[in-house]
Amino acid sequence: MTVSSMHYDFKQKLNRLDSEKYRDLVVPEIDWKLNEAQEVFVKTIAQPRIDSQIGFESGQRTIDDIRILVVEQKAGNGIKPAVYDAAENSYIATLPLDYQYYINSSLVATSDGCTARLNVRQVQHDDRVQASLFDESSFLWREANIMFMEGGIKILTGSEFVPTELVLQYIRKPRLIYNAAEWDAGGYYLDGVLLTGTQDCELPDVLHREIVDLAVFIANIDLNLPTYATKKYKTEMVDKK
Repeated sequence: MTVSSMHYDFKQKLNRLDSEKYRDLVVPEIDWKLNEAQEVFVKTIAQPRIDSQIGFESGQRTIDDIRILVVEQKAGNGIKPAVYDAAENSYIATLPLDYQYYINSSLVATSDGCTARLNVRQVQHDDRVQASLFDESSFLWREANIMFMEGGIKILTGSEFVPTELVLQYIRKPRLIYNAAEWDAGGYYLDGVLLTGTQDCELPDVLHREIVDLAVFIANIDLNLPTYATKKYKTEMVDKK
């Protein structure tokens, strides 16, 4: 579906739910709902908060649903750790601007003139792994601990090695869906970004109607339409995968 088709489908479904109470939404408002629905859909697949939901790596269909958003950096095109913290013997790698969810990573590091690729283990802030000889980062054993923090990823190196490149696999933010060409020739601002022309949903075509259904459901709630509960079943598509 093109973004114009998604707009048409959205209007048809919302009108069908309650033609008397329906308020005619303008293009930027519909775009906002479509992008909100897309965000909810991707979050539910990539990083579910509810145990009953499937999650990204649990089935081939869920992987295929957002495969287009998976970024696999190659060695040589990874992140160069730039900030060194002498107090903790650690480095900070700044995340890409399009980063949304972490999948896995590896680390290229040097020690005494030797370069190697280290396996990466994500640890929590309250873990004391660096105080344990069995769990601390080790160039010899080709293992490095990382933790997420404001500003990026902290690489816990101790005094053993210097990280030169963090190679990430992650889920990026999807491109915004918008139909600015049908609103104004000069475009409009959505979440602080000036949008002109059109941008179709980049997720697979088979998901476009699900995105519209979810957008209609969200709009129902926001407009306080009494019939929104009758369409609630359509938001259960993730649980049924």
